[in-house]
Amino acid sequence: MDPLKITIFQAYLFWENVEKNLQNLGLRLSSLREKTDLIILPEMFNTGFTTNVEKCAENMSGPTMHWLYETAKKFDCVVAGSLIIEEDTKFYNRFIWMSPDGSFVHYDKRHLFSMADEDRLFTAGKSRIIFKLKGWKICPMTCYDLRFPAWSRNQDSAYDLLVYTASWPDKRSGHWRALIPARAIENQAFVIGVNRVGHDGNEVYYSGGSMCISPNGDVVYYKPEDEDLYTFTLYPKDLEEHRQQFPFLGDQDAFKLL
Repeated sequence: MDPLKITIFQAYLFWENVEKNLQNLGLRLSSLREKTDLIILPEMFNTGFTTNVEKCAENMSGPTMHWLYETAKKFDCVVAGSLIIEEDTKFYNRFIWMSPDGSFVHYDKRHLFSMADEDRLFTAGKSRIIFKLKGWKICPMTCYDLRFPAWSRNQDSAYDLLVYTASWPDKRSGHWRALIPARAIENQAFVIGVNRVGHDGNEVYYSGGSMCISPNGDVVYYKPEDEDLYTFTLYPKDLEEHRQQFPFLGDQDAFKLL
């Protein structure tokens, strides 16, 4: 494993406006002056969190996929975030991991937010996936997945870094601040949560709070309220030393999920 440089973009999102969001994201990202390995965007970064699938869904050859490729190529790094994808007459909240060569893999959100009818309009994913970058094993998840620790469980040290892309409202921000450190400590992994800021079209307010927490529960990065573009580096020795000193993962119960 090599040191991993990560850029979090805690963005303001324009409601159901793909063109304006991609333009704004691209403009803000153009201010990056240092090389990064991975850029992480919020959940539904091109539209804001919406269930208006008829208006906002794209296919896997749509303009947002093209933007992801062009952005990954421009910055020579992986770009990741979720959007609404229509495939075989079904809709998915799909986390895309786009490499600069145009290759990509994806994770479909497993836990759909029933309080907003996401479970009625979208199809849930059936499996986890592990991405690899610079020797790091990275597990992607999306927003509501954070509430389900069994799904995030780090069985057999399957991952080193757990990433949540999110649209997590301010009125439940206390849960966000509690659960991300819990996932880091219980799974002995770095955990990153990337949230958005501003109001959406339903007047729901998002206060950010994007963060990175170490396996020991220490805060690597935390930013409430404002739009923020921030780059930091994770070091493998911090993970390895912690796991060697406290080998808790070896004492886990033996059950496994999908």
